[in-house]
Amino acid sequence: MSDELQAAIEPSPLVADTGIAGLTPSGTQSLAVLNRRRLIVAGLNLATLVLVTALFCRLAGHGGWTLLDLGLVVAFVVSSPWNILSLWNAVIGFWLMHGGRDPTREVHPYTLKADDSTPIGARVAVVMTIRNEDPDRALARLRLVREGLEASGSGERFAYFVLSDTNRPEIAAAEEAAFAREVATAGAGARLTYRRRADNSGFKAGNIRNFLDASGDDFDLMLGLDADSLMGAPTILRLVRIVEANPRLGILQSLVVGLPSRSAFARLFQFGMRHNMRIYTMGASWWAGDCGPYWGHNAIIRIAPFKAHCRLPVIPGKPPLGGPVLSHDQIEAAFMRRAGYEVRVLPEECQSYEENPPHLAEFTRRDLRWCQGNMQYWRFLFEPGLKPLSRFQIAWAILLYLGSFGWMAFVVLAMLSVFEVKPTSEPFPTGLGIGLFVSMFLMSLMPKLAGIADVLITRGAANRYGGRAKLLASAAAELVFSMLIAPVIAFRAALFMIGLAFGRTVTWDGQTRDAERLSWRTAISGLWPQMVFVCLMIAVLGPLAIWGLPMILGLLFAIPLAVLSADPRVGDWCLKIGLAAVPEEIDMPADVAAALHWR
Repeated sequence: MSDELQAAIEPSPLVADTGIAGLTPSGTQSLAVLNRRRLIVAGLNLATLVLVTALFCRLAGHGGWTLLDLGLVVAFVVSSPWNILSLWNAVIGFWLMHGGRDPTREVHPYTLKADDSTPIGARVAVVMTIRNEDPDRALARLRLVREGLEASGSGERFAYFVLSDTNRPEIAAAEEAAFAREVATAGAGARLTYRRRADNSGFKAGNIRNFLDASGDDFDLMLGLDADSLMGAPTILRLVRIVEANPRLGILQSLVVGLPSRSAFARLFQFGMRHNMRIYTMGASWWAGDCGPYWGHNAIIRIAPFKAHCRLPVIPGKPPLGGPVLSHDQIEAAFMRRAGYEVRVLPEECQSYEENPPHLAEFTRRDLRWCQGNMQYWRFLFEPGLKPLSRFQIAWAILLYLGSFGWMAFVVLAMLSVFEVKPTSEPFPTGLGIGLFVSMFLMSLMPKLAGIADVLITRGAANRYGGRAKLLASAAAELVFSMLIAPVIAFRAALFMIGLAFGRTVTWDGQTRDAERLSWRTAISGLWPQMVFVCLMIAVLGPLAIWGLPMILGLLFAIPLAVLSADPRVGDWCLKIGLAAVPEEIDMPADVAAALHWR
C-alpha cells in the first residue's frame, strides 16, 4: 500500500481476538479445523487449475510455442479460477446438504447459541438508504418491516431511519411528502426518522457513516436495508438473537433471494441465482467461516466495532480508481474481522428479499458500478493487519471482473491465432480440445446444476416451484438464457475496464425496479459494440466459429434478447405459465403480496 493511502486511513487500534484459545472469536469453531478446510479447498482448486492449464498447454503448444500461445495460456489462467471455485463450492455445498452431514454444526454452529424464546434486549436501528428512488415504494417496504416487528411483540426495541442521498429536487420533495404521510399514518410513537444529506460524499457508505456519527451510540445493532429490500419479522428477530448470543459476531449477513417479478429478464436471472447461491454459499461458508462476506444490505451489524474500526478511507487520486470506495461492503467486512469480530453469512433461505434489475441495460449499469468498485480494491490488498482470508476475499472480488477480461482477451487472441501457421504434420488433438471445453463449461454450471439437483432430491421441494415439470422447464430456459447473456455481460465489463484505464467512470443513481419496455434504440445504443465484435468473429473464424457457438449466438442476438426479455408481454406470459417461478410466487406470503401489490 502507498504511504499516501496509509495516511488517508484514519488509524484505529487493532483489537485482538478474544475467547478460548484456538477458537474463532465467538468460541464456536476450531481455528485449526477451519485452517485445514481452507488448505483442502486451496489444494483442490490449485490442483484443478494446474491440471486444466497443463491440458490447455498441450493444445496451445501444438506445433510449437509462440508469443500468441503464451498470451492464450495467461488469458486461460486468469479466466479459469472462478469456474474452478464454483465447482468445488458446489460439490462441498451439495455434500453438506445431502452427504449425511449436519450443516448447522459444520457451517454455522454459532446459531446454536441463540434461543428463539429469549426476549430481544438490543436496541436496533433499522436503516434504509435511498437515492433518487420512488419514495412511496421504498417506504411501503419499510412499513411492512415495521408492522411485522411491532406485531411480534418486540417492536419497542426497533427504531427506523430513512437516510436519503437524493439530489433531484422533485424526488426530494416527493420523499418529504411521502414521509410526512407515513408518520401521520403510523402515529407519533412509531420512532420514524427521515434525514436527507445535502452533501452526498462517500455515497451509500458515507450516508451510513454520517448516521453512525450522529446517532450510532444510541443503538447496539443496525439492520441495513436498500430501497428494494424486504425482510420478514421472524427472520430479523432470529438474526438479532444470533448476534446477541455471540458478542464477538460483528456482521451477520442473511442469504438474500429475489422477489417474484413480472419481468422475464429478472425472473430468469433470479431463478438461476436462487439455486446457484444456496449451494455456492453453503460450500463457501464451510471454509470461509469467520471471514465471511458482507453484501451491503439485509444484514445485522454490531454498531460499536463497525463505527470504531470500519471507517472507509477516501482513496487518493481521482475517479475511477481514486475517490470514495464504491463497493464498500467487502472492505468493511475485512476491517470488522481485523478488529477481532466475526463476519458470517447464514447460508439458509429465509424471509430476506431484494429485487433484481428488470432488463439487461439496468443490470449492466449496476454491474459496471460494482466493476469499478472492485477494481479499487487493489489498494487494500496490502492493508496492515488484515486476516489472510480477508485478503483473499478482496483479491477474489478483483478477479471476478479480471476473469471476464481474461475471457474476452482469450477470444481475441484465439481469433488472431487463426492467422498463425505452424509447421507441423501432427494431427491436432481435437478430442482433448472438446473434452477440455466441455469440462470448463460444466464447471461454470455446477452451482446451478447442484442447486436444481438439491431441489429434485429433497422431498416436496419441487412443489414449491410448481412441480418437477415446471422446475425442469424453468431450469432449461434459464440455462439457455444465462449462456446467451454471459458473453454479453462479460464483453461489456471488459470494454468498461479498458475505459477505466482512460479515466471513464460511473455515476451512482436510483435504480429501475419495475418491469418496463426496453426500446430498440436503447438496446442498440448499448449493445452495438457486441454486434460489431461478433460480426468480426464470424468473418475471421469462418467454419471454426462453431467452437465458439454459445458465445457467438449470445453476442449475435444480444439486442433482440435484451428487448424481448424486457417486454412486459413476455413477462406476463412467463407469469401465466409459471416459467421461472420462485416459491414466493407459488405460495405468496402476505408481506410479499403487499409489497408487490399483486393481490
